[in-house]
Amino acid sequence: MTGTHDFLAATRTFYDAIADDYADRFRDVLAGRPLDRALLDAYAELVGGGGPVADLGCGPGRVTAHLASLGLDVFGLDLSESMLAIARRENPELRFEHGSMLDLALADGALAGVVSWYSSIHAPGERLPALFAEFHRVLSPGGHLLLAFQAGDHTRRHDRPWGHPVALDFHRRSPERMAELLTDAGFGLVSRTVREPAQHLGEPTPQAFLLARKPV
Repeated sequence: MTGTHDFLAATRTFYDAIADDYADRFRDVLAGRPLDRALLDAYAELVGGGGPVADLGCGPGRVTAHLASLGLDVFGLDLSESMLAIARRENPELRFEHGSMLDLALADGALAGVVSWYSSIHAPGERLPALFAEFHRVLSPGGHLLLAFQAGDHTRRHDRPWGHPVALDFHRRSPERMAELLTDAGFGLVSRTVREPAQHLGEPTPQAFLLARKPV
């Protein structure tokens, strides 16, 4: 579909351009965010040794590496080859693949877990049902999804970050609406967390985290 191709191409171009600056700026992405780490810790405990986990839209692989440190059998996937080059360089022991989370080269029920850590924020709203259906497809019964995004009701366009001649839309979402879409895709909601912005880290909006499970 043309619309899908357009937003995927724009996302890939944007992150290919800014990969080095992004990786430097967010080198310690979980530092100073103890609640975020606690959610990842709880997620790792729920998934346990149940099977492989995919960090979809992994960027430079910082969250992938954190999940691996918690004992998960995790791999990363991203659209941006430049981001993947950084992830592979910094985490040579982990697996990182190129691809789109809207069209995963995985069998039905192949994963025990899916993590989408701020990676759904570039998908247009009309593409979210298909995205969540794909997450549901690749999860095994009883598998868990962790979804992180910025809470809100508007879109912010980032133009020329760090002086690079690229732009991309960042969609802020209603946690209630996202929970509805997950339910519509067949998930059962496990938890819904919204925390206030970390002012000391320059966050402008509340942050939302939804934990969902594919029924057995």
